Amino acid sequence: MADHPERRVAHAAHDIGGFIRAQREAAQVSLRQLAALAGVSNPYLSQIERGLRNPSAEVLTQIAKALRVSSEVLYVRAGYLEERPHSPVRDALLGDTSLTERQKQVLLDIYESFRRENGADEKQGEWDSDVPSPTPEDTPPRQESRS
Repeated sequence: MADHPERRVAHAAHDIGGFIRAQREAAQVSLRQLAALAGVSNPYLSQIERGLRNPSAEVLTQIAKALRVSSEVLYVRAGYLEERPHSPVRDALLGDTSLTERQKQVLLDIYESFRRENGADEKQGEWDSDVPSPTPEDTPPRQESRS
């Protein structure tokens, strides 16, 4: 039996709603508090959590910020983005609460562009052997501080 797009959307809405509820409860934040922090109404957030509404990317960003989770995680759960392979660097960046969502995205974009440039996807994370190791000539001389 073929999976119909309407069912996938309904499943994604339910999945994202359950995930948001679980994150909210883990953070010990009430529905009312999260709605206020995210700038949405209580009834709308309740409908999202129950899988009756599929939130826009903008609303997901607001909810992610309020819950202090990565927007990307919510986008994947909602079906807006495909899940990327796990990487310790990606996981560390996404988990860093001292960075804004925009800063995380810029760093991830740079990281991914370096990986593509170095062919890391084909090598499955191996270092590029074309990159020479630094030699003493490459290292600038250390300057002594004068006191």
